[in-house]
Amino acid sequence: MKRLLALCMAGVLLAVAPAGPAAAGERTPDQMVAEARGAVREVSVAEVRRMIDAGEKFTLLDVRDRHEYEEGYIPGAVNISRGSLEFKVGLAIPDKTTRIVVYCGQDLRSPLAVRALNELGYGNAVNMAGGLKGWKAAGYPVTK
Repeated sequence: MKRLLALCMAGVLLAVAPAGPAAAGERTPDQMVAEARGAVREVSVAEVRRMIDAGEKFTLLDVRDRHEYEEGYIPGAVNISRGSLEFKVGLAIPDKTTRIVVYCGQDLRSPLAVRALNELGYGNAVNMAGGLKGWKAAGYPVTK
């Protein structure tokens, strides 16, 4: 009986003890972004500018939330929020062979978005390293 009581108490303690970062499979958001960045292809801000200037055919995808997009975006960008990307991309970009350059504000959501696009079969999706912050720092235009 004592053993059963001890086991039950240990179970209760384990059940109410908060899981720490060492919990199996748990990662921080920074780790998730780093893993995504390591798994996807990237292009520089300067390369995207060159592609635009050369008239290359691709879809520029801004994955920030609508209110962020409305504050300013790269001319020609299409907006699909990262939160609804998997559900809306098929309607906005039905051809999975489309060349897609993805960006966000600070280059955190876009690597995750590119990984999701790749998992959905969009094999030509790449991340714009540096995000809109890098675009602005380079002195390139933003529109509202």
